[in-house]
Amino acid sequence: MTPTARLPNFCNLGIMLRLLVMVNLLCIAAAVVRSDGRDLWQQFLLISVVAQPVMILSLLATCAMRPMLVKLNYWQGVVAVFALEALIGTLFWFVVEALLPFSQPILLWQYIFFFVFATAAVLLYFDLRARSLSPALTEARLQALQARIRPHFLFNSINAVLSLIRAEPRRAERMLEDMSDLFRVLMADNRKLVPLADEIALCRKYLEIETIRLGERLTVRWNIDNMPKVAMVPPLILQPLVENAVYHGIEPRDGAGELRIEIEPRGKQFVIRLTNPYHSESSHVSGNRMAIANIRERLQLHFDAEASLKAEVQQDKYVVTITMPVEKQDI
Repeated sequence: MTPTARLPNFCNLGIMLRLLVMVNLLCIAAAVVRSDGRDLWQQFLLISVVAQPVMILSLLATCAMRPMLVKLNYWQGVVAVFALEALIGTLFWFVVEALLPFSQPILLWQYIFFFVFATAAVLLYFDLRARSLSPALTEARLQALQARIRPHFLFNSINAVLSLIRAEPRRAERMLEDMSDLFRVLMADNRKLVPLADEIALCRKYLEIETIRLGERLTVRWNIDNMPKVAMVPPLILQPLVENAVYHGIEPRDGAGELRIEIEPRGKQFVIRLTNPYHSESSHVSGNRMAIANIRERLQLHFDAEASLKAEVQQDKYVVTITMPVEKQDI
């Protein structure tokens, strides 16, 4: 299944910075073309005077129009962006011509060509970037991680259900229902953002199964009272980390272990922090690293520079910290 093309989020800080760099590089290239070698700096300033304000106005306009753009398909969105750029660029050209007469003016066709080329280059770059972060190989690896639970978990969970059928049939039935719900989500097409509350509910179901299986060996502490309930997150951004915490941190222990899950707001962002016991002699490090790298890629794809994931060892604890913007659902 090929990744769905989509317009970049022009309200995203990382995308804004990339656009700034790209437009300035294009301004330098255009200045080199127009320059005779001695007036390169003057040509760059001339082009920047008209290019930079248009870029800023375009960013503001596309960010303001984002609720409308997300409702369009990709090519309708591309046409809308080109139309918006043409409108802003043309209007600003007439303003510049009237207020700032230049000894070497930029002709209208040169101006239009520059912004058409710049817009095409920007959209092509972000399309290629999205595809590079979701190639077939990565997609297959992601689905392999998302569409299954580790075989040992499935085997042990079925054994736990069998042990409960006679003594506690209702508890066994609830465990099977939780497993069914869990697999239903894992087998779905998990590429669109979902409410944070849904991700928390999925983790609770997973942990209910593990609590039945591990008993008193697993203690879960939730600190999510202040979490932003309206936030949208990539699906399965938390459940694989919770599964890793149980698999790497709780199961290898002889005694009880605690898993802490904390979610707290931080300005326009929020932080998810998972803490579990750390075992340096664990034999499953490579699988854990692959899951961490996979989640980091998806965060970068959805939120660019506004999201981050950090995994570190703090004394005898393994701490994973995710920072994300509070992305609300588009109406």
